[in-house]
Amino acid sequence: MKIGNREFRAEGHTYIMGILNVTPDSFSDGGKWNDRDRALGHVEEMLAEGADIIDIGGESTRPGYTLLPEEEEIARVVPVIEAVKKNFDVPVSLDTYKAQVAQAGILAGADMINDIWGLKYDGKMAAVVAASDLPCCIMHNRRTTEYHSFVAEVCEDLEESIRLASEAGIEHGKLILDPGIGFAKSYEQNLEMIHRLEELKKLGYPLLLGCSRKSVIGLTLNLPADQRVEGTLATTVLAVMKGCMFVRVHDIKENVRAVKMTEAILNSQASG
Repeated sequence: MKIGNREFRAEGHTYIMGILNVTPDSFSDGGKWNDRDRALGHVEEMLAEGADIIDIGGESTRPGYTLLPEEEEIARVVPVIEAVKKNFDVPVSLDTYKAQVAQAGILAGADMINDIWGLKYDGKMAAVVAASDLPCCIMHNRRTTEYHSFVAEVCEDLEESIRLASEAGIEHGKLILDPGIGFAKSYEQNLEMIHRLEELKKLGYPLLLGCSRKSVIGLTLNLPADQRVEGTLATTVLAVMKGCMFVRVHDIKENVRAVKMTEAILNSQASG
């Protein structure tokens, strides 16, 4: 799959997506990178530590978040996308579920759209992505947390997003699926979804796992967001073992090392 000017393998390696929240209120790093210079400094740091792609988001989607007007979200992300593309040779993903923001981001140079509502929130989103011919990550989400058959219904919800993409003209080879850890799921369901990731692979698309510093880790370990690196690394190891294409993380260096070590073990051959 080509994202920006780089080819990414769908199988055989797990890539690192670095998180850049240009927001004042994200759950773990709100306010740290929400001006241009600090954002660029953080991108430089993430690339030096081994990030393969940068995911830029202008609206916090933490539990209980406040919906941000499109104009304000555009004002946050567009200058940063333009600056990152000007200063660094790295693919950029735009984390938004709003078609107007996606369109502005694409014009600014975004190489991929990352939609936490799986093309379902904004009826124009699928058409915008299709017209751009860019890859798109569609995440599982829904407005209710009630399930009769949990993993089966997650798959069904994602299949609906896939159908919307196909009907709009988005190519099969440009889609990535995200199980949506932390969205419309209980603590127990989040753990189960991570454990059963391989069932989503049956849908026939590469997977992205985003667990970094999330509440499922905090609840398991009884730790605040800034102390969840080790818990995140455990989910990254599982993502590699289950064949995920991407992990979306805050702590680049540690996750790069975890991926490298896990892949070395999985790819080893007995000698002698």
